[in-house]
Amino acid sequence: MSEYKYKMPDVGEGVVEAEIVEWHVKVGDKVTEDQHVLDVMTDKATVEIPCAVNGVVKMTLGEPGDVIAVGTEILVIEIDGTPPTEEPTKAAKEEAPVSSPASGGGAGEASGGGDSPSAPAAPVKEDKPAPSAASGTTSPASGGGRQVAARPSGERPLASPAVRQRALDADIELSAVPGTGPAGRITHNDLDDFIAAGGRLVAKVGGASGPSRAPRTGVETQKVIGLRRKIAENMALSKRTIPHITYVDEIDLTALEDLRKHLNDNRDEGQAKLTIIPFLVQALVKALPDFPQANAHFDTESSTLTQHEGVHCGIAAATPNGLMVPVIRHAESLDIWETAAEVKRLADAARTGKASKEELTGSTITITSLGAIGGVVTTPVINHPETAIIGVNKLQTLPRYDGEGRLVPRKIMNLSSSFDHRIVDGNEAAQLIQAMKASLENPATLFMG
Repeated sequence: MSEYKYKMPDVGEGVVEAEIVEWHVKVGDKVTEDQHVLDVMTDKATVEIPCAVNGVVKMTLGEPGDVIAVGTEILVIEIDGTPPTEEPTKAAKEEAPVSSPASGGGAGEASGGGDSPSAPAAPVKEDKPAPSAASGTTSPASGGGRQVAARPSGERPLASPAVRQRALDADIELSAVPGTGPAGRITHNDLDDFIAAGGRLVAKVGGASGPSRAPRTGVETQKVIGLRRKIAENMALSKRTIPHITYVDEIDLTALEDLRKHLNDNRDEGQAKLTIIPFLVQALVKALPDFPQANAHFDTESSTLTQHEGVHCGIAAATPNGLMVPVIRHAESLDIWETAAEVKRLADAARTGKASKEELTGSTITITSLGAIGGVVTTPVINHPETAIIGVNKLQTLPRYDGEGRLVPRKIMNLSSSFDHRIVDGNEAAQLIQAMKASLENPATLFMG
């Protein structure tokens, strides 16, 4: 037996260092060549690092949040025979970019419900000191004799939101589950082992002799790393460098909603269902030629404004891994059905972690929506270095007076849109939204040249 010291490989594109996001192996695990062992985040993407040899993990070097240079030792693996000479690792697979204009904007649902961006990274992990071997205890519930950290009484257990939800659904108290992840983090496997070992369900608090609800006393500290750190940096950059002006107006979508229902009821087999988003994209495409400064990138350092003829419309989407902005390329060349299909395709790719870097970068203007959640007014953050973001709010039926003074129900939605006030004047911002309003309130004009 001998030791193979595996170093952080070159992931390409001039990357010299990366941030550790999540380990997928631990000491004692058997690994095979090309097995996914580590997620790291560069300035451009979240990257899966594969193993270079077959063997058993003897040591992992580095914790989530650590920034490591290419060539730094990250794994010690016990192998049979003589360690191989230094060899190039097969290209790591790019899962999703996050450090891009796609990381800005507000949080959103591409389907018309949910606000702003950026590709999948591992969930943010709590940064707590990893337990030493001496502090570990073996629990039969953990399975396989794995070493788990003893958790002090009253300490809030570490677990992802998905694990917490599973435990809640099963009435399992997480503090009773031994965790084998970093810093005693409880994984899905830990929960499976606990249930398989006959873990007891939590007794309900309350009754005649006790309070109806238990106080919540837990405190959890998390280190902001990976995708969430990239989003935070991009948001801070946008707010720090861009003087925002937000303009809000209500749109009467009664006629558009009637048209949308008719089109959906008569769409061809295989055609994507129309949401409000494709109509907003079409209205934006129709209005932008008169307001090129809103379909642009502004470089603060060089004081250069780059205006685009093509409309590369970002659709901010909330995903399980964070905020992303998949991009509809050349939206001006698509009809309403093609736009709907592209919105669905990109949203699905972002949510399942399959969106490529090209699909998550290069937007020239962004649409962000919280409509399905609710809210009548928002102040969306511009997706740096863009100069405008169009915010969609809740659609609701409200009483309005018609042209003859009669009170009638109308389907009303507000657009809350932000602009870079260095580039777009308030008057121009208002005119752009009014042009969109005219098209949306008279939807037949969207299909006219």
